[in-house]
Amino acid sequence: MSTLHKRELLDASAPNQSTSIINGKSSNVLNWDDVRFPWAYPKYKRMLGNFWTPFEINMSKDINQFESLSPKEQDTFLKTIGLLALLDSVQTDYAGKVADYLTDSSLNALMIILAQQEVIHNHSYSYVLSSIVPKQKQDEVFNYWKTEPILQKRNDFVVKGYQDFAETPTVENLLKSIIYDVILEGLFFYSGFAFFYNLARNQKMVATSTMINYINRDEQLHVGLFEKIFKEILTEYPDCNTEELMEFGQRTFMEAAGLEIEWAKEIIGDDIEGLLMNEVESYIKFMANKRSKQLGFQPPFDGHQHNPLKWIIAYQEVDLGKTDFFEQKSRQYTKTTDANGFDDL
Repeated sequence: MSTLHKRELLDASAPNQSTSIINGKSSNVLNWDDVRFPWAYPKYKRMLGNFWTPFEINMSKDINQFESLSPKEQDTFLKTIGLLALLDSVQTDYAGKVADYLTDSSLNALMIILAQQEVIHNHSYSYVLSSIVPKQKQDEVFNYWKTEPILQKRNDFVVKGYQDFAETPTVENLLKSIIYDVILEGLFFYSGFAFFYNLARNQKMVATSTMINYINRDEQLHVGLFEKIFKEILTEYPDCNTEELMEFGQRTFMEAAGLEIEWAKEIIGDDIEGLLMNEVESYIKFMANKRSKQLGFQPPFDGHQHNPLKWIIAYQEVDLGKTDFFEQKSRQYTKTTDANGFDDL
């Protein structure tokens, strides 16, 4: 296996523009007009344009509404926040570890911005919880990952993939860890996102849903960034583009979808008004197929080429820009049309 080497802190003998995405030579001085990948600067501007903080979102209506949710909705709300907090905590650390091995200084910078956005996501979960439940309950929610068996199984699945790369940094393990990253950011959040957006379309907890939309928007950019990195590594290391990797990717997305479906049955089941479990299961398989194809793998599930939750596009794909909460409230009534599509593959 090809061992990865950390980039130099400063290398006066190397050019500013890196000679390779990994294991290359670079001075490590960042000049955006002299970087290896032309897509890096547009990605940088887009990530900066997405900047937001939880303080921008007025939680007053959600504070009043939380107690009026059904016991099942409250339980699902809190368990999902607990899941997101754990995954984004892991993601912050993983981005830093990847940054250590990306030779190109622009990609290193993008990883640092990505990690900062994950910190903001975690702050948002604290912000939501501190608004609606007492401190003792907050602490309980942030410890769900230690006590919920289904959560433990899901988390161990991703963390193992990350640990293999962290403990044995090879090109092959980096590629596999990116597959787990796309699963974490592009699949494992999605039944939870569906739950929050379903609340919003029923005029419940709209402020929290707005925050989730910001997070969702960030995560889509992160998936796109790691997709670019994955494909650039395969371009520069074609020997790693093996049948074994293709089979591993397809198999891993299939297993991840099974874990996400198991979790969705636990938190949604047949008890959340407006969400049918068979549609949520199809949605998860649709997303698994979509993410698998993004990385160049065969879709793990036959069919599932169309998004069965057509209504979700009005919440998931809308670019909120930098409007305030009171301007955003109109998104409750946004209708899906031919113009914004149904997010088909």
